Amino acid sequence: MKKNNNHLIGKVVTLIQIVLSLVLMMIMVDNGLVPMKYIVLCGIGLVVLFACTFGLQFVKNRWNIVGIVLSVIVTIAVIIGIVALFQVERFMKSVGGSDYKVNNMVVVVRKEDAAKTLEDAENYTFGIQTSLDEENNALMVKDIEKKVDREIKTLSYSTILEEANALLDGKADAIIYNEAFTGVLEEAIERYPEKVRVLYQYGIKSKIDPSENQEKKTRSVEKPFNVYISGIDVSGPITTTSRSDVNIIMTVNPQTKKILLTTTPRDYYVPIPGISGQAKDKLTHAGIYGVEASMKTLEELYDIDLSYYARVNFTSLITIVDALGGVDVHSDYAFEAGGYGFKEGMNHLDGDAALAFSRERYSFAEGDNQRGKNQEAVLTAILNKAISPAILKNATTLITKVASSVETDMTDKEMAKFINMQLSDGASWSIESIAASGSGDLLPCFSSGEQPLYVMHPDPAAVSMITEKIKEVLDEK
Repeated sequence: MKKNNNHLIGKVVTLIQIVLSLVLMMIMVDNGLVPMKYIVLCGIGLVVLFACTFGLQFVKNRWNIVGIVLSVIVTIAVIIGIVALFQVERFMKSVGGSDYKVNNMVVVVRKEDAAKTLEDAENYTFGIQTSLDEENNALMVKDIEKKVDREIKTLSYSTILEEANALLDGKADAIIYNEAFTGVLEEAIERYPEKVRVLYQYGIKSKIDPSENQEKKTRSVEKPFNVYISGIDVSGPITTTSRSDVNIIMTVNPQTKKILLTTTPRDYYVPIPGISGQAKDKLTHAGIYGVEASMKTLEELYDIDLSYYARVNFTSLITIVDALGGVDVHSDYAFEAGGYGFKEGMNHLDGDAALAFSRERYSFAEGDNQRGKNQEAVLTAILNKAISPAILKNATTLITKVASSVETDMTDKEMAKFINMQLSDGASWSIESIAASGSGDLLPCFSSGEQPLYVMHPDPAAVSMITEKIKEVLDEK
């Protein structure tokens, strides 16, 4: 009787095994991540294992116990596979297909102001700027009036700098602006963060119109494409509109397995299409108006198309590098930054060290030009680690931790297709880096008004060379 019970239990366990095996196969077929040749091999292997474990349930001399143990092991492995695939799919859905942005609007008062809440400031006069971001400013005023249950008094200023100076001079009790402009004010007003504090903030979520960038039907990861990688200067939610301090174009040719990384200095003095007209501004300020504005600026500068974008912030870099178990980065110089010492040559960096390495510019004669090269070196190290087999042992950690720190408009289907292609051939990639250069100056910027800021005039020869190099990588067969 006991033997019959064992055989019955064994048959039930093996049936659970085959059901979960079928679930795993359906998930692999559905999500498009795994190449068909591997799906077929996996299917054959699972069928053979089922035949063995199920067949052992009809054999005497306790072989059915061996079959049960083997079936349990296979079932656990299958469950792990199902969970892993679900995690990858959830990760791609969470970071991919981004179609909205968040403008974090703030009410700022002087540091010593007595108001502790927005209600304390209901009788204040609020300064707003009228030349830029009018729609978000109007929505913010409505939100404030709803919160204090009354109409507020406002004063209008033509630029964000005039507005901030009005607050500091006591002409306005509080000011309203998009937090993305904070970086502009920090550049233009000495010790600005020490003189003010945020009294209230309100996030305004808005859709990104695909027509503002690229029609999705024209994009394909199977053909050569360009990706704009934007490193924003905040540590909070990745969807928050912000300056773009890192501006890298990643040119990818899936046929030749070549990647070209092009860095453009944050201070490049260029017009922002659709925003500044003929007036020029820093490239980093384009990010204030949304990632699509940064993309259009670079497209016009280099006469190229950018098919996709990916946004990361300071938190992202630390998380990604640590989840990869650190990266090996080559440094052109020995220098110190952020409490870390870097030697000339190869350095193994954790997340915090990689961030310090990427942000430093004052240690170099070339300043921002060298910082751009260092950022490329870190990205190259991350890519080399990410496309190596070593990624597998940290895949679960990476997926779990990075999802909230990365944003891209590449859909989950496009990401799955690209991963499928890489798994299919397993070929190694070659990565090359180039950086734009220019000469420094002090000039007014569109986003800051008449206040001169440090800018960099693009070197026409460097821009032309980069344009040709990108097109060369895209056209190579």
